Amino acid sequence: MSSKLYVGNLSYSVRDEDLQQQFSSFGQVQSAKVMMERDTGRSKGFGFVEMSSPAEAEAAIQAMHGKNMGGRDLTVNIARPMEARAPRSGGFGGGYDGGNRRSY
Repeated sequence: MSSKLYVGNLSYSVRDEDLQQQFSSFGQVQSAKVMMERDTGRSKGFGFVEMSSPAEAEAAIQAMHGKNMGGRDLTVNIARPMEARAPRSGGFGGGYDGGNRRSY
């Protein structure tokens, strides 16, 4: 079992330190990170906490899943590996030529 946890349904006011503090009562927190929007700096409403052992991670899941934090009931479970995404295409993808189509 992994010791990295997904924490979802976070209030937008929750920060890394808040996650660290909430999960530290279940063992040593290796890292706590709230994911933020790149452009706005606003929370995405989820984050990740890595505990020092799988047993501590399981204890945190049992205690924190469904617990109210900042007015929202948390979703806490084992983090899954990120799925591969299709590469983004860049540039301008349209075929508009300003209405200058001619039939020859």
